Amino acid sequence: MPQSDTMRRAFIVVLVMLLAACRVDTTVDITMGEDGSGHITVTAVADAEVVKQAPGLAEDLRFDDAKAAGWTVSEPSSTGDGGLRVELTHTFSNPEEATALLQSINGAGGPLHNVEVTRTIDDGGTTVNLNGSLRIDGLAAFADPDVLAAVGATPYAEQVVASTAGPTDAVHVTVQAHLPGKLTSATGTVADGSVSWAVPLDGSQLDMTTTAADDHGTQKMWGIASNAALIGLVIWCLLAAAFIAWVVHQRKRRSHRRSPRIV
Repeated sequence: MPQSDTMRRAFIVVLVMLLAACRVDTTVDITMGEDGSGHITVTAVADAEVVKQAPGLAEDLRFDDAKAAGWTVSEPSSTGDGGLRVELTHTFSNPEEATALLQSINGAGGPLHNVEVTRTIDDGGTTVNLNGSLRIDGLAAFADPDVLAAVGATPYAEQVVASTAGPTDAVHVTVQAHLPGKLTSATGTVADGSVSWAVPLDGSQLDMTTTAADDHGTQKMWGIASNAALIGLVIWCLLAAAFIAWVVHQRKRRSHRRSPRIV
């Protein structure tokens, strides 16, 4: 199927979803380990109403390009309530690869803008920075540019605005990050050592600047203190041993002086 036809069908599904009070939740998860490697996972879950309105959705999904780019794609699976779930995962070896992957999944009109992951190592330990912003520019972000160019505007935009379910009710996009070390600053919601953001769908911009640092500096400080204590303990033991030896020697001398002489 030509790409333009696929995009048109995908956009129609989104419009049906919006007009029928359906819901799709999409999560972009960034997980990095202590060595700077990790993985990025994109999970999309459509509720049962979406599947009902678009019964051929699972068959219409195409991920050939994503697979060719190295993404591992799960087969669309049913959720417990009759919805549909699909997951894409890609590993990375360093922050530069993570940045490239995030930029590749963003595409045109996506939620991630100027996102960059950096990692620095110095005497104080390792620091990971996540910079960028989150924004979705309304319904146009879900449409194929060819469709917009052909019709001159976002199709059915007025109907969607007038419907009881607006875009913010039907589409939920969340970005979350699990970074190594302790979060020292974050603009999102922090829970269980991770940070997450709900991407605004009204065109407003959300800052996602976040910093995480490990405790190598603290460990190093405690290591120095521990070494100093160990050295002090050794010195104390040596002094104690010398004192005991001196006491024993003094007792022997006194005992020798008090011993009677035999004529």
